[in-house]
Amino acid sequence: MLTQLAIRNIVLIEALDLSFARGLGVLTGETGAGKSILLDALGLVLGNRADSGLVRAGEDKASVTATFEFAPMPDGLAEVLDDAGVEVEPGEALVLGRQVKADGGSKAFVNGQPVGVATLRALAPFLVELHGQHDDRGLVNARGHRALLTRYAQADEAAVAEAWRRWQAAESDLAAAHAAADNAAAEQELAAAHLAELERLAPQEGEEEDLAGQRADMQKGERLSEDLSSLQHLFAGSDSALAQLRAAARRLDRIAPEHEALAEALAALDRCLIEGGEAEAAVDRALDALSFDPARLDAVETRLFDLRAEARKHGCAVDELPAKMRELRETLDAIEGGEARIKALSAAAFEKGAHYRALAETLSAQRVEAAKRLDAAVAAELAPLKLDAAKFKTLVTRTAEDRWGPHGMDAVEFLISTNPGAPFAPLAKIASGGELSRFILSLKVALAEEGGAAVIIFDEIDRGVGGAVASAIGERLARLASGGQLLAVTHSPQVAARGNIHFMIAKSSEGTVTRTSVGQLDAGGRQEEIARMLSGAEITPEARAQAERLLEA
Repeated sequence: MLTQLAIRNIVLIEALDLSFARGLGVLTGETGAGKSILLDALGLVLGNRADSGLVRAGEDKASVTATFEFAPMPDGLAEVLDDAGVEVEPGEALVLGRQVKADGGSKAFVNGQPVGVATLRALAPFLVELHGQHDDRGLVNARGHRALLTRYAQADEAAVAEAWRRWQAAESDLAAAHAAADNAAAEQELAAAHLAELERLAPQEGEEEDLAGQRADMQKGERLSEDLSSLQHLFAGSDSALAQLRAAARRLDRIAPEHEALAEALAALDRCLIEGGEAEAAVDRALDALSFDPARLDAVETRLFDLRAEARKHGCAVDELPAKMRELRETLDAIEGGEARIKALSAAAFEKGAHYRALAETLSAQRVEAAKRLDAAVAAELAPLKLDAAKFKTLVTRTAEDRWGPHGMDAVEFLISTNPGAPFAPLAKIASGGELSRFILSLKVALAEEGGAAVIIFDEIDRGVGGAVASAIGERLARLASGGQLLAVTHSPQVAARGNIHFMIAKSSEGTVTRTSVGQLDAGGRQEEIARMLSGAEITPEARAQAERLLEA
């Protein structure tokens, strides 16, 4: 609910503080008194463009502050405030402010905190719903018709939205699996070829180090073979030093008992033979280990170079080739198993799509049934509002599948035909001026929607009508306002008499200074104002009596 509106230096308004209440509030005044200034001022805090021409002449800035109270806060409003970084405690009022400078600059505030003008515009749909002579939003905008009809049908759109989300997630998983399968299929032939090469090579962990060691030993053997052969000849020949030492040992063995020194010589000679034999055996072992076989060296080198070339091809170390084989096998297994996974995902997507379609079909049927009830309800409102030649139709159409969404399969649009035989067309293309406002009023009454904007404003909905039609408009405005707050700028005494609270807008001049003022009328003031609206400049006793009857009624 709009509770306070404070205006400073807006056009002809120097300073104005208004308090509002629930129910129907009416604003009246002579033509040109400045009723539009109030709406322009309110538009500033709702994010409308700041025009420096709104600043009162001689002032450097103007400001507007509007206070709204909620019980509870409307759905979605909290999210807008969170996005703007504004914290509002439960039960706390929401205060929107706007300053406009004479040089064209402007500032916006929410509860004293600076915000962007875009934040005010985002908050506006939750706060004020304005219907005027050139209304192109609200009920006129077809984008909101589907939500209005769904709410009127009391249908569960949340279940459809959840089913849609699950279906789209399943379709996304299926698409990803297909893409992966396509990529894998393109790589399958190459992966199979690489695996076949590795399997033929059959690399083993640690094999590179072993082959490199063998190769190094054989290369050393090739270099040392001549020296080793010479050494072996020195050790093994009949005239070798060891052979001569053995011969000497045999002679000493025969004569050693003859003298102690000979026994010592024999012992020393035996030690030499043992050490020499060990040296001979070591040379034999080295010769065996370093034996050079050109065929064997070629085989070792070929194996080693093949392993290293394969490792370079796969960008890994030789010892990682066995792991690369396992990886390639897993890739090929995944490709072969991809068809089964795609089949499972396809079945899941089909199931979730069928579930969505079933819920959306139910929602569509609910909307179609509700459209018939809404058409009948609006039709009942048209004749009293002097729209008896008009017809209203709620068009529910099935959209193409690529336009389905969390809202279901339907497009919804409110259409009217203003004359017998005329084709149906959107509201904004046929209705104009007061007709449009009365159509909207009939829709608002028929929809009796809950949870809309905090305050609804009708600007001169009664233009061009009077008598019984004006009375019917007033009755419907009062009915619509009974559950919330509605403000009506009106020239009709029948509408003004229906108000719970009555503001009169007046313009006065003192020399060259012109001011617009707004005052809340008491019972006597209301009677005088309504009498003026009935009779014009000169208020007659008959006009006062008629005003009294309107107020009593």
